[in-house]
Amino acid sequence: MKKTTLLAAALLAFAAPAAFAATDHGSMPMDHGDGAMKMDHGSMASMGKMAHEEVVDGVKASFEVLDIQKKMKEMGMKETHHIMVMFTDAKTKKMLGGGEAKLKIIAPDKSEQTKDLMGMEGGFGSDVTMPAKGKYGVMCKFQLKDGKTRSAKFWYTVK
Repeated sequence: MKKTTLLAAALLAFAAPAAFAATDHGSMPMDHGDGAMKMDHGSMASMGKMAHEEVVDGVKASFEVLDIQKKMKEMGMKETHHIMVMFTDAKTKKMLGGGEAKLKIIAPDKSEQTKDLMGMEGGFGSDVTMPAKGKYGVMCKFQLKDGKTRSAKFWYTVK
């Protein structure tokens, strides 16, 4: 079992750069072996930053923010960051997949954007636009398989 998991992780690591280049975020693999949010996206790993972790009604929400501005600009796109959230059971550390998640981001100038997060290999994610330096309010509302609606929020500073 352990050899199979290691082999799968190695194969996913080699496939990740191609997945990012195609911006097909639904196929971006993640390594979740111990239930913690870990990046295994080749060149993306050095761009990511754990932004916030919070336990809400027994569910640990772990948010990571990736600066994708350069790659997106090369493709003529305006999005600057990719926000991913992983959900785990706070007690058992098991991944919790399925359900729905939405983001609302309030920029330093008080403008707002909302995004439905796409399910991705046990987590959720979306590309967002945070072009100006400053403090952004990030709010996530999510409903997992248990049907209970939860929310988490944090501040993220673009430098």
